[in-house]
Amino acid sequence: MKAIHRIAAAAVLACASIVAVHDPARSESVAKVSDGTAKAADEIPLRQKIGQMVLIGFVGDRPSRSGVKRVLEQLEAGEIGGVLYLGRNLRNKQTVQRMNAAFREASPAALPPLIAIDQEGGRVQRLRSRNGFPDTPSARYIARKGEPDDAKRTYSVLAESLAGWGFTLNLAPVVDVDANPRNPIIGRLGRSFSPDPERVSAFASTFVSAHREHGVLTALKHFPGHGSSLRDSHKGAVDITGTWSEDELIPFRQLIAGDMADIVMTAHVINHKLSETEANVPMSLSHSALTGLLRDDLGFTGVIMSDDIQMDAIRWNFSLEDAVLKAVDAGTDILLFANDRRPDPEIPQKVADILEAAAANDPDIARKIDDAYDRIVTLKSDLRVAGDEVADNSNAQ
Repeated sequence: MKAIHRIAAAAVLACASIVAVHDPARSESVAKVSDGTAKAADEIPLRQKIGQMVLIGFVGDRPSRSGVKRVLEQLEAGEIGGVLYLGRNLRNKQTVQRMNAAFREASPAALPPLIAIDQEGGRVQRLRSRNGFPDTPSARYIARKGEPDDAKRTYSVLAESLAGWGFTLNLAPVVDVDANPRNPIIGRLGRSFSPDPERVSAFASTFVSAHREHGVLTALKHFPGHGSSLRDSHKGAVDITGTWSEDELIPFRQLIAGDMADIVMTAHVINHKLSETEANVPMSLSHSALTGLLRDDLGFTGVIMSDDIQMDAIRWNFSLEDAVLKAVDAGTDILLFANDRRPDPEIPQKVADILEAAAANDPDIARKIDDAYDRIVTLKSDLRVAGDEVADNSNAQ
């Protein structure tokens, strides 16, 4: 396999050369295969389109591990569009750079992988000083300490460090309003900037801007708001109908209107205020929430990503097939599988089988796969390899 054989030679250059160019106007739906030739989107095999819709966690903390080799094979075959790092994958900078270089090398030139990590700061940051990575304070701490401009340097250090390690996507910032300070998964962990939605918007904008300056994409989470919940959706179904308010939409609405949303991540929370006809369906699987509210009302035209499909809020209440089909039908573009407690490296194959069969019988699902692929291609057009620039800079020193 080419990716494995070329890890050593490509490692430093490939990691250093992943640069983002923010260009919202670019929406050309083309892809290049590894030999550099171009194909129109309608010539791309269906399963490869589906592959771009899958982002998975993996097992292994160095390129020689079998779990990492399996992911490289999946990237090269077009079975996945990106990877998610968890704590188990992290050793030190050099090893992570080598893996990320390999992931980049294994992917088609025009479709670089989304190499994602949850690096919010505070309690939720996979990389820490023990790994050789600078620690970042929590969102709550930063917002209480100063104003958005004061946070720019902190988030610039974070984004520059992520880029240097080879990451292309930070699954942050949290734009949930701190409506319930006792919320076990948001408020108690200091993940929200503030109970004031305007202040949440301001600090989140600073976070996104800093990441864009260093070529790292971001994801606003958790739509349409998880800050008022009384329970943790990692541990089962959560109904926020009685606690949620429309103020929780303000950060999403403002950031989308200001072109500060690369990706929006959805929440596995039930909210009958937003989906009256979809009984006990979480927002992540709700057509009313994703297509009706996020797309049509808020005007978001970018990539919608699910929270982890393997969380108990989904796993205990929906089969894999039902969850995948409902998510895509609702308007989800990227399905996230963290592969945390029950790693399953064959998830991409299972998802492709489900969606391929559905598309054969339902033109609407086939169209939604095409639409998702187009949006992902547009997102990834912001990621390009600037090898010549890196080489020129090196020669100039």
